[in-house]
Amino acid sequence: MSEISLEALHLAVKAVEEALDDYHYAAENQPRLLLSVRDGTIQRFEVAMDLTRQLVIRILKERYGMDEASARKGWIREAAKLGMIADAESWFGFLSARDRTSHTHDSEIAARVFAQIDDFLSSACDLLQRLPAHVA
Repeated sequence: MSEISLEALHLAVKAVEEALDDYHYAAENQPRLLLSVRDGTIQRFEVAMDLTRQLVIRILKERYGMDEASARKGWIREAAKLGMIADAESWFGFLSARDRTSHTHDSEIAARVFAQIDDFLSSACDLLQRLPAHVA
């Protein structure tokens, strides 16, 4: 069993935070850039969500002995049971939003996904505070 690092997820979450800051700056100072910044923020959300899923699945397998199929299928519920995440329903919403990001060419879908990113950021930061107890 190798050491589980949280660094990539820390960096991905920070990138989402910075993208949201850029969006708010663009809204005030460069409104013509809003769609580009929004789309970039969604891409950063995709990366952070994918890393979250991979990391939690790895922890479930390596630290809690779950088999691959169970870990992949039930990662959100299991993470909630183990105290890694506080609100499974929110994470199901984030996962659903992530699954819709392949349709970001649809402006309405992109707007709905983007609207969840603030909540995702808060939940991801909470997850990062909880994870060290599960990787030690």
